[in-house]
Amino acid sequence: MNLSNTRNFCIIAHIDHGKSTLADRFLELTKTVEKRKMQEQFLDQMELERERGITIKLQPVRMCYRLLTIDNGQEQDYILNLIDTPGHVDFSYEVSRSLAAVEGAVLLVDASKGIQAQTLANLHLAQAQNLKIIPVINKIDLPNARTEEIKEELAFLLGIDSEDVLEVSAKNGTNIDKILEKIIKDVPPPVIDDKPSTDSRLRALIFDSVFDTYKGVIAFVRIFGGSVKRGDKIMASATGAKAEVIEAGFFAPALSATLELVAGNIGYIATGLKDPGQIRVGDTITNDPVSSSFHPLPGYKEPNPMVFASFFPENGEEYDLLKDALGKLKLTDASLSYEPESSAGLGRGFRLGFLGMLHVEIISERLKREFGLSLIISSPSVEYLVEMKNGEKIKIRSAAMLPDFSKINSIAEPIVALEILTPSAYMGNVMELVSSVRSIYNRTDYLGKGTVLLKYDVPLAEVITDFYDKLKSVSSGYASMGHELKEMRTDKLVRLDIFISGELVEPFSKILHEKNAYYEGRMMAAKLKETIPPQWFEVAIQAAIGGKIIARETIRARRKDVTGYLYGGDVTRKMKLLEKQKRGKKKMKEAGRVNLPQEVFLKMLKR
Repeated sequence: MNLSNTRNFCIIAHIDHGKSTLADRFLELTKTVEKRKMQEQFLDQMELERERGITIKLQPVRMCYRLLTIDNGQEQDYILNLIDTPGHVDFSYEVSRSLAAVEGAVLLVDASKGIQAQTLANLHLAQAQNLKIIPVINKIDLPNARTEEIKEELAFLLGIDSEDVLEVSAKNGTNIDKILEKIIKDVPPPVIDDKPSTDSRLRALIFDSVFDTYKGVIAFVRIFGGSVKRGDKIMASATGAKAEVIEAGFFAPALSATLELVAGNIGYIATGLKDPGQIRVGDTITNDPVSSSFHPLPGYKEPNPMVFASFFPENGEEYDLLKDALGKLKLTDASLSYEPESSAGLGRGFRLGFLGMLHVEIISERLKREFGLSLIISSPSVEYLVEMKNGEKIKIRSAAMLPDFSKINSIAEPIVALEILTPSAYMGNVMELVSSVRSIYNRTDYLGKGTVLLKYDVPLAEVITDFYDKLKSVSSGYASMGHELKEMRTDKLVRLDIFISGELVEPFSKILHEKNAYYEGRMMAAKLKETIPPQWFEVAIQAAIGGKIIARETIRARRKDVTGYLYGGDVTRKMKLLEKQKRGKKKMKEAGRVNLPQEVFLKMLKR
């Protein structure tokens, strides 16, 4: 088919604004999927996605659509390549991969909720790629829809006329055909390399990959130049991995082989490679051997984990199962990272790196469901940059990795640019909440009537725990937030340690700001007092910062009634027995060691 009749586009929006439902209507309207095979959230192939109503794994699809053209009054066939993208703040990396592969984006906004923080974040990503934006208001059928108000806000945000904003109901199928018509009319055909015709070198951008037992690593690609077919010799430019193409094809939405993929196409290349690390998202595939004039496609970054947590199997014998499970998840999730770790209290496990807290939840849920693992998961932390007095710089991801404080010059923590979108009625509550988490206020923007955009700089460590839940609470669920890494900034950070009977318990150690450490130390000591079972001797629980004890709790010794069998007679017999018990307890206290049961670790890791 003529390349001028191809359109590559994606859907971007905040979580739960109807992206997957709109994609379903596209599949129905273009008859891409038979009615008998159709199910809700068709492109969300994971059971977990359907259950939570969110998109986790990016799923492309190729659709054919026949449209009567106004120019000559004839029907023409168009190829529409859709990439449905995740909408949660944690998955903005997957959104960025999609945007690099397309020329247009449908910006979807819920008519009842309006523009939200992630809508803005995704819009900025799309505008940075110079994509054609098609604004659409969804869920106009809802009784609490604020369609006209949201139209004005969208028009103001994009600098367009409000009449250019489409009104649809993906649930009922209202006006869906108008979106497809606007995509064909406004989104430009695929941009291909403007090289001389003599240079037909393959340049294919990898925007995702999956692993297949028989076909090896399958790269999802957008062809920017040249062509690729079965039997071609190819190479990944970043890793230098070489392969022979086993199969090339389109997404229909199942993998469907074709003779050749050409410039402008979105499709897949089955490489036969058995090591997923050789095909990296954002890399460029080209012909082997590489020509001297070849330049990889620009502007792609590798995902940087922002949040770290330790995963330990409840049953220590399942360590190898956990290792295999993580290896399999890594095949389908390029942004997941992990490394082995061991703990005195919890045994062997792994330190995992994530894009955010929802990412942590999704991975832990998948490990439990798909692999049947029971896990102990530590409190989340961030990556710190430690500058030593000798000038050396070290990156650390847990308090256990922190060097001796006497040798440290400074500790820097990640700072994020936080954007909160809220109705103006809740502005005071939201500002009060943000002021409680070491934030620096930047500015306030007003978007249309009654909607406020607040901008702050906040340490990432303050945002990753329960900040989002508190934000929803103080705004009755209306406020939304987005954040992106801004810089590393030094601050008065300290290591909080917990000692039980004079012995350091490393899994409880934390890196905190000085002003929060005292409160956290007291709280942890009090919680441990309630959690640790009583021993035959007195147990001291101490919270310390750099050797200075800041909080202490004592668990009194269990008492055995050693005089219970005595009756009458000389009282000195009773006193002797009590004195003997006292000496025994003193001896036990000096030599005794508290073995913490696993339940204590589990309870302490829950907030």
